[in-house]
Amino acid sequence: MKGFSIKTEIQEFDTFEQFAKDVAIGAEDLVLCGEHTFDKYIAPLNTGVQTLFREKYGKGEPTDGMVDAILDELRDKKYNRIIAVGGGTVIDIAKVVAVASEKDCIDDLYDNVGNLKKYHPLIIVPTTCGTGSEVTDISVINRVSKGVKMGLANPAMLADTAVMITNMLDSLPYKIFATSSIDAMVHSVESFLSPNGCSISRIFSEQALRTILKCWKAFVEAGGGDAWKTYAADFLKASNWAGLGFGYAGCAAVHACAYPLGSVYHIPHGQSNQLMFQDVMKMYKKLCPDGRINELEALIAESLHVTPDTSLETLYALMDKVLKKAPLKEFGVRESDLAQFAKDVIQTQQRLLRNNYVELTEEQILEIYRAAF
Repeated sequence: MKGFSIKTEIQEFDTFEQFAKDVAIGAEDLVLCGEHTFDKYIAPLNTGVQTLFREKYGKGEPTDGMVDAILDELRDKKYNRIIAVGGGTVIDIAKVVAVASEKDCIDDLYDNVGNLKKYHPLIIVPTTCGTGSEVTDISVINRVSKGVKMGLANPAMLADTAVMITNMLDSLPYKIFATSSIDAMVHSVESFLSPNGCSISRIFSEQALRTILKCWKAFVEAGGGDAWKTYAADFLKASNWAGLGFGYAGCAAVHACAYPLGSVYHIPHGQSNQLMFQDVMKMYKKLCPDGRINELEALIAESLHVTPDTSLETLYALMDKVLKKAPLKEFGVRESDLAQFAKDVIQTQQRLLRNNYVELTEEQILEIYRAAF
């Protein structure tokens, strides 16, 4: 078994200005972010940084076309550090840029994934509370040209520094908070159940899950809405801890089944996970009711003050209050899509499926999709 280690330095600051002064950002740095983030947090500091705004290259989650356009734009630029300030899309793109040579396109990186090297130091400042990818070596790209959403993973893609600044979440819209916190919850559950976890990785997964459930329960009981911001610091930390957990143990069938929903129907990643989570867990319980899933039930029960036998149903109900779940068909998914989705998951997502609590067949994955439909 591989040893558990944290290779990314994790720093905390009260404000972006404090961080900028501490690391002395300037003209030799490339900041990848959204325009709103730049205008609110970076422009007033007059640092002279080079910038690349994600909106210029497309909307939504990163695609191969978006990444290749960015790599083309950067070929003639000279810069040292890459500073990614944003959510999952910004972070995933920045990781790719950090390991791309002046001649590479995204397909080259996938073709040479085992031999990637870092060309630029990478600093990541997350502005959502869900991806946890500031401490993982994975970037997920929708390879539109190949018709599949795939992870690109190599230790060279790890950030040198992850910077946690709670007030970067101040202007986060509720829907993005909801989907990103659901993503972090799924990260914590899947890594906790993963047969490829270890006692240390599960400490992070467990603490992340306890924190998310405690804060979900508290803000829902406080009336929901912007009440979540009272717990922003806790959600940000929990997302980071879940990243440390799944960075070692991996994600599994929930993510694998969610990928086609994002790739084909552009359903936001965290929401795609929500749509698959309940039915994957029910399949796990059906196939292997006794095992680590009982430890998970006990953990949830303790966090939500219920009994283990009602814990998962209580979690589903609580998540529904954070973000209302709907059938797949309400997102435009066609019943005729489901068999192809199941086939694609088996053929293209073995990186994730090897982390399942129990092994799933194509037929069982199709059953999960049908239950969610």
